Amino acid sequence: MIDFVKFSLRNGLRILVHEDRSTPLSALNLLYGVGSRDEDPEMTGIAHLLEHLMFCGTENVPVFDRPLQMAGGENNAFTNNDITNYYLTVPADNIETGFWLESDRMNGINFSRDALDVQKKVVIEEFKQRYLNQPYGDSQLLLRPLAYTTHHYKWPTIGKSISHIESIEPEHARDFFYRHYAPGNAILTVSGNISPDRVFKLADKWFGPLEKRTTRPQVIPAEPFQTEERNLIVERDVPVDALYKAWHICGRKEDDFFTFDLLSDLLAGGESGRLHSKLVRDKNLFSDINAYISSDIDPGLLVIHGKLMKGVTITEAEENVRMVVDELKSGIISDEEMEKVKNRFESSHVISNTSILNKAMNISYYELLGNPGLINLEVERYRAVSREMVRDAAIKYLNNNNSSTLHYLSKNRN
Repeated sequence: MIDFVKFSLRNGLRILVHEDRSTPLSALNLLYGVGSRDEDPEMTGIAHLLEHLMFCGTENVPVFDRPLQMAGGENNAFTNNDITNYYLTVPADNIETGFWLESDRMNGINFSRDALDVQKKVVIEEFKQRYLNQPYGDSQLLLRPLAYTTHHYKWPTIGKSISHIESIEPEHARDFFYRHYAPGNAILTVSGNISPDRVFKLADKWFGPLEKRTTRPQVIPAEPFQTEERNLIVERDVPVDALYKAWHICGRKEDDFFTFDLLSDLLAGGESGRLHSKLVRDKNLFSDINAYISSDIDPGLLVIHGKLMKGVTITEAEENVRMVVDELKSGIISDEEMEKVKNRFESSHVISNTSILNKAMNISYYELLGNPGLINLEVERYRAVSREMVRDAAIKYLNNNNSSTLHYLSKNRN
């Protein structure tokens, strides 16, 4: 059981504390309820770019990392479709440094053109390396707008294109910051060798003086129900053909989420997963194949992707993937197979939550979902999934009319 205490400041900042005296460290996690979904469709990538700018210093702290390093700490951040998350670990005696630094940059950061231009170059280089110059790297730039026609999940966190990042000016970054980076749109969680009383005093000292700002969340259009299959074929200079298939599924808060979590583990639970055992080991159709769920707050995707063996046609590969998926609709899943994936999930969950940083991150995220106590119910909810629930979810969602398929073909396949 992961215990925690929760309180809020007058400016709207929510604070949660998990006391763990087994470590000399403390972790501080600051989650902002803003991600790429909150961007203007004509200026994507700004949420991720702002994450980079948050490390470029403030009027009071020119170099963000330096004081933390002097205190023996380390930090990082990430942005996804729904959130931007900043985190640090530090010796517990020095945790006040983290409060100081995070409150300082919540108040305002360096929006100078020089700072922005440097970070734009960094992000553009990341875009090139991960999405344009990497074999199969642009698959997400192709698959997401194929699967989504309306919702802002139709572009990846990096943005739609380099031109969008190039077009961002200091005033755009400043406006996005003050629209979303406010105490009332943030969740601060501290885990480790520290008492709730000390956290409250430090939070009140450093974050309490920050003004309550009104945030202006983006109105995000709902994705219409998909009624027909979508297909896209591209040719690229890659070694072998690849197949990508996506189906719309439920959102993170819905009851079916854990059913799809387990379903994806049945499909792709390592070498014993159905996709690998049937299509790699038994039939030698793929060199590798995997499946995952996007875990987005709004309705997300179940994605299967794999690279074909030489000589295998994309049609044959897709037919066999469909056969494996259709087998789930029969509900023929052994007790041993169900127990195996459930045990693996429970083991992974328990191991993950031995880390004070993971606990801080997870508590923050569950608070965003509406109930931080869900961190103690994950295993129970996963274990409650039955083969009938898997069957029903597969029948409901994993049909052709709800699918988007990308045939990523090698120019050298003939």
